[in-house]
Parts: sequence; C-alpha cells; structure tokens
Amino acid sequence: MRPLILASSSPYRQALLKRLGLPFSTHAPEVDERRHEGESALALVLRLAEDKARALALRYPHHLIIGSDQVAVLGDQVLGKPGGFEQALAQLTAASGERVTFLTGLALLDSASGECQVDAVAFSVNMRKLPQDALTRYLQAEQPYDCAGSFKAEGLGVSLFESTEGPDATSLIGLPLIRLVAMLAAMGVAVP
Repeated sequence: MRPLILASSSPYRQALLKRLGLPFSTHAPEVDERRHEGESALALVLRLAEDKARALALRYPHHLIIGSDQVAVLGDQVLGKPGGFEQALAQLTAASGERVTFLTGLALLDSASGECQVDAVAFSVNMRKLPQDALTRYLQAEQPYDCAGSFKAEGLGVSLFESTEGPDATSLIGLPLIRLVAMLAAMGVAVP
C-alpha cells in the first residue's frame, strides 16, 4: 500500500482515521478557507477538501492524500468555527430547537496519477430547545471553539441533541469513514 497522508492537523479527524487500522501520517495544508462570493456550502466543502489534498501533492508525490472540510448549515446561513465564546453562544442560540445540517467534504487524491475522488456527506442534528444558561454551561465545560456549529458531537455536545439523521455518524465529527473506505477500495486499499 502506498503511504497514506491525512491533510489535516485536526485531532478529531486523526482519531477517526485511526479506527481504520491503517498506518498514516498527518500534515496540515496551507489553504485559504474563505468562502467565495456566491459559493454554496456544498461547493465550499467539496472545493476545500480537494484543495487540502492537492496542497500536499508536490511534497508527497507517491501518496494517497485525504482532504476533508466541514461546515454547518442553519437555514440559509453557513456556520463555521466560532473561534470564541461570544460567537459560539450566538451560533448555539440560533440553533436551539432547530435542525442543523453538517456537510463534510471528502477528497482522496492519488498524488502519483493526479486521480482525485471527491464527495460530500450530509448529516443532520435536531437540536434541543435550551435556555441561555444551559448553553453557557456547555460552552464553559467543553469550549468547542474549533468546531463548526459550536459543539463536539463526540463529547458533551451530544447533550444538546434531540435526534440525528444521516448515513454516516463519523461525518458529523469531520471525516466520513464509510465513504472513505469506499474511496480507498476504489484505489486498491482494502479495509479491513
């Protein structure tokens, strides 16, 4: 098997990829993650997932490179990583009692051939209606300021949920493993 690179510094994505039992390395790509004017959330995550993988192609010319990106969508608003308490509280307040859809873009690039598979997986969370003090307690406890939508689904953030819907729960955390296994198989990598 050719070496596998995860184009991310995310500890959440690394933990997910470890589940597959494949050896891999990580390298954070340098990619401008700003949304283009008029760009849909779906187009954004597809573009960024591929850009992240391709950003490492010259450095790793004989590798399989995984790129991924995620946004949360509330109505017609795209929610990114909040970066701090105030923005996180605003996101969670707006999402309280609502449905938030997470779009996770995934790319698998064969840097030797240039072949790249790109897809996106949607996963929705129906949020509980919660008062400000509960949201504040959650944010103080978990500080999910580096997570799209302002919560960590793999942690205490699950307490904010009423229900979830989607084909792959790992996509909610940032790396859709079911789709990745299919992409790897298409490139000759068997899991397990």
